Amino acid sequence: MTSAVPPPSSETPPEPAGPAETPAQRGSRRSIAAALLLGALGAALALLASRQTWARGTASVAGGELPLSVTGSDVTGVPAALAIVGLAALVAVFAVRRAGRALVSVLLTLSGAGIVAAALLGAGGRDALDEKAATASGDAAATIGDLGHTGWPYAAAAAGVLILLAGLLALTYGRSWPAMSGRYERDGSPSPRKARRAPDPERPEELWKALDRGEDPTREA
Repeated sequence: MTSAVPPPSSETPPEPAGPAETPAQRGSRRSIAAALLLGALGAALALLASRQTWARGTASVAGGELPLSVTGSDVTGVPAALAIVGLAALVAVFAVRRAGRALVSVLLTLSGAGIVAAALLGAGGRDALDEKAATASGDAAATIGDLGHTGWPYAAAAAGVLILLAGLLALTYGRSWPAMSGRYERDGSPSPRKARRAPDPERPEELWKALDRGEDPTREA
């Protein structure tokens, strides 16, 4: 009596699992994502806040009161400029290694700190409005009245904090972050020339191509 042979299983064997991600790798990946997110949001918010109204008031001119307002870029151009510097530094972090990465991370951190300082210093200022009032009235001694401020300077300061945090993450975890592939970097050595196959004398088109390249078709490779 023969025993029944079980039919072959239609299920495919499970593929071997890849190497498990270590806690250090997970931490590095999360710090990269957090730094990129914080830096990009901070730069975008700083540029946006610089274009918004920071203060408004009225100037006395012949015939009545003239309403005036100033944007963040009128008050100070520092936040917008440092936002661009910080964004460039955030990208450059992944293009350099070792000491260069540390220097770029410091630049990123200082950019955020500079935005915070400039935004807070310009939050309660009135110099830009007084200059507009003097220009509108034709009186260099004219000042602004009914002075009021918006919350956009503090939004710019918050943007600086985000960039500052991105810089601190780069300083703390940047050593473990990957860098751009080295295969695109040049070390100054000449690249080896590919050996060319000698043209086939039986094929005239190859002889003509060799002549066009300045080669001697009669020379053996």
